[in-house]
Amino acid sequence: MSKLELIATATFGLEAVVKREIEQLGYRILKSEDAKISFLGDETAIARSNLRIRCADRILLKMAEFNALSFEELFQQTKAVPWEEWIPEDGRFTVNGSSVKSALHSVPDCQSIVKKAIVERLKETYRCDWFKETGAEYTVKVSILKDRVTLTIDTSGAGLHKRGYRIHDVTAPIKETLAAAMVLLSFWKEGRLLVDPFCGSGTIVIEAALIGRNIAPGLSRKFASEQWAGIPPTIWKEERRKAFEDIRHDADIRIKGSDISASAIRAAIGNAEEAGVEDCIDFSVMPVSRLAADEENGIVICNPPYGERIGERRELDAIYKDLSGFFAGNPGWSLYMLTSDKEFEKAFTARKADRRRKLYNGRIETTYYQFYGSRPKEKGSDGE
Repeated sequence: MSKLELIATATFGLEAVVKREIEQLGYRILKSEDAKISFLGDETAIARSNLRIRCADRILLKMAEFNALSFEELFQQTKAVPWEEWIPEDGRFTVNGSSVKSALHSVPDCQSIVKKAIVERLKETYRCDWFKETGAEYTVKVSILKDRVTLTIDTSGAGLHKRGYRIHDVTAPIKETLAAAMVLLSFWKEGRLLVDPFCGSGTIVIEAALIGRNIAPGLSRKFASEQWAGIPPTIWKEERRKAFEDIRHDADIRIKGSDISASAIRAAIGNAEEAGVEDCIDFSVMPVSRLAADEENGIVICNPPYGERIGERRELDAIYKDLSGFFAGNPGWSLYMLTSDKEFEKAFTARKADRRRKLYNGRIETTYYQFYGSRPKEKGSDGE
C-alpha cells in the first residue's frame, strides 16, 4: 500500500466533525484548515473514507503543493508531478480551478496551463501524441491561495451528500452531510426518542436512522475512484463487505418525523424506503402545535422554514410560540435547531441557548442553536 495524503473537504463550520470522523476511522490528521482536513492514508483509505464519512463534501487525493508566481512556474512544477502513477494512457481528465489573493488570478488560464502540463507529462511517459480518453474519469483541481498551489484529484465523483436515497424532493431541502452533522453534534443516541416536526422530505430523520443503525452513507452509490486502475477492485469489495457487516439491524432506534405538508411526508416515506430505514421512523402529517411528549427526555432536531419571504413572519412567530410552549412544559427535552432567522432566539421564550454554532446551509449563513434538557434518569445525558 502507498502512503497517500488525502484531503476531506467540508462545509465551513463542520471541520471539527469531519476531523473526528476521520480519527474514528483510525487515520492520522496532518492538518485542519478552513473547509478542509488533511490526513494520511492509503488506497484502502480512499474507499473507506468515501463509503463511511458522513459530513465531508469530497475526498481528494493530494498530488503536489508548491508556490507559483508565474504561468511558467505553474507549468513546470505541475509537469514535474508523477501524474502517470494515477492517470493511465486512456484516462479521461478535466481540470477545475480556484484562485484567491494570488498573482495567478485568472482561473481559466490556470486550468489551461495545468491541463497542458499534465498532457505533456503523459505524452513523455506513454510516448504518444494523442490520447483516446475512453477510460476512467479523473477530475484534477488546481487551488491557488496566496500564491500557494495545491493540486489534487477528486476520488469521490458526485459530492458525498448524494447518498442515493433522495428520490423525492421538496423545496429547499437540507444537504444530507449537514443533516448528519446536526445529529452528530447533538447528544442523541440509541434508545432515546428523536423528533423532527418540520421533516420535509425526511433528510434529518433518515440521516439519524443511518447513524443509529451504523449504515455507511455511501453504501448505495458509486465513486469515481472505483474505476481507477490504481485501486484494486478487491479493496472496494472488501470495504463494502465490512460496511455491510457493521450494520446494527437490532439497534433500538425510535425516530418520529412530521410535517404540515402531506406531499412532503409522502416524499419522506419514499426516501426512507429507498434508504432502507423506513422501519425505524414513524412519519405523520401534523402541525408543530400538536407536538406531544411521549417520554421525558426526547430530542428535537429540526430545520424549520426560514421565513425569508414577505408575509411569512407571522407564521414563523406562531411556530416559535408553539415550540416555546412545548419546551416550557417539557424541561427534560432538548432542542437542536438550525435557522438563518436572526430573531429566533429572542422569539423562543422557553429558555436560553446553551450553545450556538455558525454553520452554512449551502450559501446561507445559519446558526445551530442547542438547548439542553434536564439530565435523563439513565446514564448519558446532555450535560455529560
